[in-house]
This record gives sequence, C-alpha cells and structure tokens, in this order.
Amino acid sequence: MKVLSFLLCLWCFVHVASAQIVEQPDPLRPSTPTPDSTATDSLTNPAVAPVTPIFRYRLTADGTVTAGNVTRTLLQLSSAIDYELSRQIKLSTTPSFVFGKQNGILAEREWLGDLRSTFRYEDRLYYLAFGSFERSNLRRILKRWTAAAGVGYKLINRKRAYLSITNVILQERTDFAELNDINIFRNSARLFGEYTFGGDRWTVTHTAFYQPALGRRNIRWNATLSVQVKLSALLSLRSTVANAYESVVVPGRKNNDFRLTGGFVFEKK
Repeated sequence: MKVLSFLLCLWCFVHVASAQIVEQPDPLRPSTPTPDSTATDSLTNPAVAPVTPIFRYRLTADGTVTAGNVTRTLLQLSSAIDYELSRQIKLSTTPSFVFGKQNGILAEREWLGDLRSTFRYEDRLYYLAFGSFERSNLRRILKRWTAAAGVGYKLINRKRAYLSITNVILQERTDFAELNDINIFRNSARLFGEYTFGGDRWTVTHTAFYQPALGRRNIRWNATLSVQVKLSALLSLRSTVANAYESVVVPGRKNNDFRLTGGFVFEKK
C-alpha cells in the first residue's frame, strides 16, 4: 500500500508539476507529535523540538457527476508533498489537476505545479521562496509564471490546532488567450489553518489568499474550506467548498468561480 500511494503521488507530480490553478490546494501543516498542552507546545518551550518524518504526503481525489437536463462531470486531483532536507530546510509541492465538462463541452482543464523552499520551518518565524506555473482553460490563461519570497509566522502550533499566516512579494507574468500579456508584482497574504476533533477523527482545514497587485487595480483572492472524517488510518472522506475571484479576466468569462465537491483523501503523515 505504501509503494502504491507513493507511485500515485509521483504520477500526479510528474503530470502536473508545470502548472497552477486559481484556487490553490491545502499545504501540509508541520507535524507536531508533542501532547496538546501549553506546557509542551514546541513554540512556548524551546527545549521540546518536534520530530517529523523526512517525507510526508497527501493525495486527494474528488468531484461530481450529474445527468439529465444538465450533464456535468468534474474531477479534481491534488496532492501535497513535503521533503525535509535538514532541520532547517524543507521542500514542498502541491501539484493539482482539475477536469470538467458540461453538456459535452470542455469547461475546466486546470493545471497546477509549484515548488517551495521553507527555511527555519520549525521556528515560529520562518522564511519561504517559491515558483509556480499555471495553465487554465476556465480563465483562458495560456501561461502564468510566478516567483515569490517572503516570511511566515505560526500563530498556533499544537497537536490539534495549527494556524499560520504568510506574506510574500511575488512577480507574476500572465499570457492570456484574448488579452494583452500582464507582468506585475503582487503582495500575497495567506492564512492557513487545520484543526482536529473527536480523537483526531474529524479535521477542518481552511486556506485563504489575498493578492492585490502593486501600483495598479488588479486583485485576486481565493479561499477553501474542507471537512474530512477518517475511515481508516490512511483514508478519509472529505467535502470541500472553494471560491476564486480575479478582477481581470478575458471577455466572456466571469470574475468569480465557486465549487462544492466531495471525495477521498489518502494521507501519510
């Protein structure tokens, strides 16, 4: 089973490592194996250092199918992979793919690929740099390159509650199918949280990005909220609400996109 799950994650990474969709999937939170108490919180007690595995991953598959007056199919595949090079440096990626049709017409064919480096990731204050590439049929984006660097801060880091905020300056170059190319700088703020309940059987995860352009009117924001319940040690059932907004879109496309999906999560922490 471990070998199969690794091959599935590797397949997903190889096929989507060169793209990024508008709503970005949840990253993996840092594992915190210490007991959930203030006395043993690794952030309040420097003597306690969390011991995390070198390699961790999550694989998610969800979607929806409807038939009748409206025929609709939607498939979403995403994964999150962390590889810890040392106690100070970690590499991460969250490759994703979304494919959807409505009444036989292609709607979504969204690709995501990114590579992030996190420095001093076990500290409350940490640093990150990343690059990504996006291709979106939904937004009619042929190519979108992004490079960024900034800082992150862990507001809460306990066994059953994690909350962090990051802020980066990113350069974004977008090649639209029906608009002039755009090359801009953005400020990107992200709030990410994960909470577990019921003896770690239930998990609630949320991610929100706010990305205004610097020096011009061009705003992007997206947010996701997921609830998952464990079916076994490795497999969970999950439902996700996602919303994405872009102020600059090609003619004939709406600024806002909303999705409600359900599916399965295979995760090894």
